[in-house]
Amino acid sequence: RFATLARNSVLVSTLTALLAVALAVLVAYARRLDPRPLSRIAHWFAGMGYALPGSVIAVGVLIPLARLDNALVQALRTSLGWDVGLLFTGSIAALVFACVVRFLAAALQTVDSALQRITPHMDDAARSLGLSPARTLKRVHLPLLRRGLLTAALLVFIDVMKELPATLVMRPFNFDTLATQAYTLASDERLAEASTASLAIVVVGLLPMIVICRQIARERA
Repeated sequence: RFATLARNSVLVSTLTALLAVALAVLVAYARRLDPRPLSRIAHWFAGMGYALPGSVIAVGVLIPLARLDNALVQALRTSLGWDVGLLFTGSIAALVFACVVRFLAAALQTVDSALQRITPHMDDAARSLGLSPARTLKRVHLPLLRRGLLTAALLVFIDVMKELPATLVMRPFNFDTLATQAYTLASDERLAEASTASLAIVVVGLLPMIVICRQIARERA
């Protein structure tokens, strides 16, 4: 049982961290290339999720997904006679999407900070050598952003591991994480049993922080 909870938590946290970092790189790099109001607005919207409660984001994601599911189910039933049930609502993909919306700001701030340390002269040099913006990102920026990307992924991973409201609303049936298990047991006053999942969250959160602190100490040395 504990192994399943840990696996579910690590799965959701890892997928969310990878997607959040990828989106953060795209948003931050787009703003670097074209700092016009449109890219600034996109950057601002991407960072809004961290200021909102997880339950609010979960409901905001759940409503359009439910409408999309109902439209797809109706279309498939009418055109092909298939009754596939709900495709997105109550799926791991929906849970991961809600967590990405919630914690994209954490990744974006870290990636943005790391990207600002790269001088614009490198972009000019790459452009003079005939590299497109996409190839410049791949061959110049990403190698220099490696530590920043790792830090962003670890921060998102830690946040998702302990996220409770969005997970409670968006999780599939019979899909529990360490956070939901600790909450359920604590709500039933089974504090001794809840301590195992709670301590696991603390330990899993400490390990990435140790890595981050070592990186910071290495950079300052």
